[in-house]
Amino acid sequence: MRGKKRKDMDNGRHQPFDKRVHFSMRLMESASTHRDIVVRKKDGFTQILLSIRSTYNNTLNREVMNEIQSALVRAAADDSKFVLLSAVGSVFCYGLDFDNFVKHLKYNRKRASVKLVDIIKNFVNTFIEFQKPIIVSVNGPAIGLGASILSLSDVVWANEKAWFQTPYTRLGQGPDDCYTITFPKILGRAAANEMLINGWKMNAQEALAKGLVSQVFWPETFTQEVMVRIKALTSCNSFVLENSKDLVHYNMKRELKQANERECEVLRKVWGSAQGMEYMLKYVENKIDTF
Repeated sequence: MRGKKRKDMDNGRHQPFDKRVHFSMRLMESASTHRDIVVRKKDGFTQILLSIRSTYNNTLNREVMNEIQSALVRAAADDSKFVLLSAVGSVFCYGLDFDNFVKHLKYNRKRASVKLVDIIKNFVNTFIEFQKPIIVSVNGPAIGLGASILSLSDVVWANEKAWFQTPYTRLGQGPDDCYTITFPKILGRAAANEMLINGWKMNAQEALAKGLVSQVFWPETFTQEVMVRIKALTSCNSFVLENSKDLVHYNMKRELKQANERECEVLRKVWGSAQGMEYMLKYVENKIDTF
């Protein structure tokens, strides 16, 4: 009897229930290390969800960008075949958190501008260097860096209600996230300049026609449509996925890094100047009608 009981216990270790418990423990461990994002380790992939409690409309401050970088580093090292980047609620991402940046720039503008720009540069380089595919599901508005990050991803699916805007010059800011290289290549120079200079708000169907997103789904079935395609991707060979991405991006990495360097240098000059600070303050104080 004792031997049978011991055998039953050993067999029980391999039951599906134990796998679910193990998964829950990993999920709890992951969630406990992040304040502003949710990281879900699933079979075959890692999901990073923007669920930002410390900012408004999923804007990106220093802490959030560090958390996303940390999640990407972990996904790069584990058995994830790819990463799914998405968001909770009806907004994808409103770009940089200028409220947070202004607080840091107020006291020592020159020094703070260097530190903040380095954070953005490292954040963007993490996306450039990430070797596994990055899939993005855009559930709502994507503005500024929240829109330009899409061009560093591999596949972008959008909700019909999503829209995209990069009103950098209207905010008195320089473009970021390799916008100056990727958007003209994807949209064409005229459309990229229209978005950059005039703040053209591009809807989901326009983004599909221009090639910024690959598919658009109805809001009611958006999540289901995304997960059907994600499930199909999990059956793909991880070696083939990673090396296929490498072949596509092989000749682009140096160009993207150089663009990131140039854009960050302009941002450093803007944020280090009195005029740049004035524009940021106007935006924070809602004196600029951007969207």
